[in-house]
Amino acid sequence: MWRYRNPVDVKFGAGVFETLGKVVAGRAYCLVTYDDANGGGVFAELTRRVTAMAGAPAVTVRNIGPNPDFIGLAESCRTYASATRPVEAIVALGGGSVMDAAKVMAAASGDLDRVRRHLETGTGGEELGRTPIIAVPTTAGTGSEVTSWATVWDTEAMKKYSLTHDSLHPETALVDPLLTLGLPRAVTVSTGLDALSHALESLWNVNANPVSGALAEVAAREVLDALPLLADDLASEALRTRLARASLFAGLAFSNTRTALAHALSYHLTLHHGVPHGIACSFSLPMVMRAVAGCDPACDAALRRIFGPDLAAGAARLESFLKKLGISSDATDHGIKPADWSRLIDDALAGDRGKNFIGRRESLVAELAA
Repeated sequence: MWRYRNPVDVKFGAGVFETLGKVVAGRAYCLVTYDDANGGGVFAELTRRVTAMAGAPAVTVRNIGPNPDFIGLAESCRTYASATRPVEAIVALGGGSVMDAAKVMAAASGDLDRVRRHLETGTGGEELGRTPIIAVPTTAGTGSEVTSWATVWDTEAMKKYSLTHDSLHPETALVDPLLTLGLPRAVTVSTGLDALSHALESLWNVNANPVSGALAEVAAREVLDALPLLADDLASEALRTRLARASLFAGLAFSNTRTALAHALSYHLTLHHGVPHGIACSFSLPMVMRAVAGCDPACDAALRRIFGPDLAAGAARLESFLKKLGISSDATDHGIKPADWSRLIDDALAGDRGKNFIGRRESLVAELAA
């Protein structure tokens, strides 16, 4: 037996952003987006478009950094609480960090302490708020527009938390590839690699099911084919559309499985070495693919449909794919000392995401020794 569920109303296509006014439907809303400094004026223009379609927001939250932490989120929640009218919906316009922050604000309802207590103690889930979220991604990679969790960082204690609640599934996702036009190459590549990691990690996952697997295969093939082309032709609307669709499909896949070992390894790199998330969670994919080969017939079959009949050659192809995008598969190039790598793998395997991995520690150790 298996089960697949995703309650988000997804609307996809060039120009779908223009339907935002109908989706907001007159509700008093909080707009969560980036400050102008993070978008070179892009988000100021997008904010004007939002206001023209949906009316002036009850409050706007702009202090969103790359990895939302308790310090910044406390300020965000104070701003949220200053709304001129009771907030009836949240419009999250931006990348993964905006989606994460919006979900925290939806759960906090202006009081971050209730979310922090829940994350630190595992209790109080019934006290979390349930403000509806309208997710409008401006990158192609996060998949957060169709998931029910958010990553929250405690940069003082150097810890990472995952806020999870079914009510945090966005009410609606408006995925408009045109909003990703103009993204610089580095962001395009990093977010695209995040989508690839979501797809592959939902395959070598104890929670995989036939629907998530089918979505993941399409997503992985599309990223492998389209991302290198897009990296050399950033203005291509057709390639932006392919990558946006791949990211969405990967999000729909891991919305049911969650991520696995590569993401578990990534958190240390992001927290301690400042490695961008998409790179931190993708550089180890070739190693993980080699380690997982032969562990599960269904996973092997899916990987062969993506990479071809020879999985060893497929892992080499994946390594070459990353190299062509400027990403090294060598952990030392990302700040990890060889002596620490084995310990980090053990820590990752012991975490929630690591426990989703279908592979064996012995295979990973053998990969390290190779």
